[in-house]
Amino acid sequence: MSITEGIETNSVLLDEERRQASHQEVKASIDDDVNARVKQESARVEPKEAAEAAGVARELKQRSMREAASTEREVGRGRAAARISQVVDYCFYVIYGLIALQFALKLMGARPGNGFVQFVAVLSGPLLAPFERIVPTPSSGAFQFQISYLLALVVYILIHFAINGVFRLIAHRKVTV
Repeated sequence: MSITEGIETNSVLLDEERRQASHQEVKASIDDDVNARVKQESARVEPKEAAEAAGVARELKQRSMREAASTEREVGRGRAAARISQVVDYCFYVIYGLIALQFALKLMGARPGNGFVQFVAVLSGPLLAPFERIVPTPSSGAFQFQISYLLALVVYILIHFAINGVFRLIAHRKVTV
């Protein structure tokens, strides 16, 4: 996930919070207006009609409360998806760093007996194992250009994009037209 996507995720959360606050204000205003009109009309009508008006007011209030609860659930789901997406991004950034480091060490011809080189190889080994020997590795002495590592990097980037796409679908509010 790039910085732009991180900003976009934060922007989505802020927009969602603003939308919810605005939604609550509008609903409160409408409820107040409806209740005032119902009271006003009930003062001019017969008792039977006043009871009906009070029932309508209760129904409107209940509907308003259900809509507010639904909106709160949507916002909560979006926040959870955004947080999980941040954790997934961090994990993929670590994967990218390990692959890039292993690629650079092979390209520079680092000594395999070195402790740091072995450490990086142990960490990146499970990530790179499925891609070993897919394509030939051009080399000149100890210097190796691991094309398969670049392929692994591309595959992990695509997987990362796909996972983030799923979280964006979950986080974005559904709008009916």
